[in-house]
Amino acid sequence: MGAQKWVSLNRHHSSGDCINDLKAKGYKIVATVPHGKAIELADFDISHPSAFFFGTEKEGLSQEVTIAADQFLKIPMAGFTESLNISVSAAIILQQVTQKLKKSNIDWELTDSEKIAIKYEWLGKNFKNLPDLIQRFQDNV
Repeated sequence: MGAQKWVSLNRHHSSGDCINDLKAKGYKIVATVPHGKAIELADFDISHPSAFFFGTEKEGLSQEVTIAADQFLKIPMAGFTESLNISVSAAIILQQVTQKLKKSNIDWELTDSEKIAIKYEWLGKNFKNLPDLIQRFQDNV
């Protein structure tokens, strides 16, 4: 069976609420920026859970995010380019971090019980009557 990928969607009323929730869960807040005192992507430390924040190409990140950031990260660029499209930046960073994780000794994959919990969470969001369906299934087993 191939590797399964999961993305959990969490909605917050503000960037501050999101950052507080992530920090409470042990995540390092990483602000992606095109220049300044940011570390380069190749030097990024993958040993801590991290949440990456991307700004728009025109306006960048909000001041709220840059103040709350634990670290700043940049993609090295050459020539006259100062920034990349957000989807390109996200793809480059996530690909590099994923490759580093796969080559590391870090236990980053979901456990079987975590996979089951995520599947039930997904089912619950997609089937409003999930408890009834589960009960009917258990009654027929």
